[in-house]
Amino acid sequence: MKTLKLLSILFIATLASCSSVRVNADYDKKATFTNYKTYAYLKSGIDKAEISDLDKKRILYSIEEVMATKGFTKSENPDVLISIFTKERERVDIYQNYGFGWGWNPWWGMGHTNVTTTPEGTLFIDIIDAKTKELVWQGEGSGYLTKNTDKKDARIKEFVSKILEQYPPK
Repeated sequence: MKTLKLLSILFIATLASCSSVRVNADYDKKATFTNYKTYAYLKSGIDKAEISDLDKKRILYSIEEVMATKGFTKSENPDVLISIFTKERERVDIYQNYGFGWGWNPWWGMGHTNVTTTPEGTLFIDIIDAKTKELVWQGEGSGYLTKNTDKKDARIKEFVSKILEQYPPK
């Protein structure tokens, strides 16, 4: 019974850790972020992102939503340029179960190993000073990805909003 409770707790903890987006940000300490009020996208950076055009649109729409809530406006003559970069990898989890006894699984009487793979992605959002063309802020978010089209919009919004929570730096 104790083993069952322990496995349940581990399973819930694993699910919880998979669903979150881990974020980090870094910035130029000499930049004056209060001067930045307008933005545009750096087309050359957006074009290089190795994801589908539909996912790019989802990311850009989410960025526009978050930037609007922060008081920024899109402009032809921007203060900052926004670019994105993505990475994807397979996360491999190995669970080992040792034990003997009666059970309802095909591994009755011995331990077994279960291997699962989950696609995990990282989204970088770069903010570049439009005049100096220097990177002034970079946010990074990592977490599991979904192939389910119905859930993609929400997952991408979660990535973008969690990353941009840290912009501008305080």
